[in-house]
Amino acid sequence: MSAAPRVWLQPLALDEAGPWAISAVEQAWSAVLPPAVQQRYRASRHHLRVRLAELLQLRPEAVPLHSPPGQAPTLEQGLGCVSLSHSRDQLLLAWSHWPIGVDLEWQQRRIQAELLARRFFPSQEWLQLQRLAPPQRAAQVLESWVRKEAAIKWQRSSLASDLRHWRWCADRQRLEHLLEGWQPRSVCERRNGWLCAVVGEAAEQAIWG
Repeated sequence: MSAAPRVWLQPLALDEAGPWAISAVEQAWSAVLPPAVQQRYRASRHHLRVRLAELLQLRPEAVPLHSPPGQAPTLEQGLGCVSLSHSRDQLLLAWSHWPIGVDLEWQQRRIQAELLARRFFPSQEWLQLQRLAPPQRAAQVLESWVRKEAAIKWQRSSLASDLRHWRWCADRQRLEHLLEGWQPRSVCERRNGWLCAVVGEAAEQAIWG
């Protein structure tokens, strides 16, 4: 198995007629979800299993993946770490030997940048953002947001408890947790109109597929 971390950006679409590369347990979990959520869940786990199967040289259904709806996916110990994010019709997947987190947003997404930053960002970051013109401020708020969401997945925490403790310093290109002092490596790439954030020890070495 390759030691290099991998990241994949791809369409989320999946033919509902099947066949799906998901486990019997995942089929059971998906059956009780609302229809729209069912489709996203099946598609994301199908694609994640297919990608992992290539790395682990297993059948997709046999990949030892534990991924209940609404929870971060995990692999059997010793097989690495995974993360996923979906937005609209796109899916971002990642695998690494070390903890990793990803997040995905449409680059032109309209957001209430000032409201978000005032409410959820540390005061030091908000002060820096105020120096920017509104269009630049909105773009930087969105980039900061995806980096922080990826960091929270890397950390295995939650937006509600930890978002306000993460600070993205664009001047120093540094992501920092203000309480714990963590400064994980982070990358935010623009691909085909999407912002793709990757956070983790090997984020900068990831091979994109």
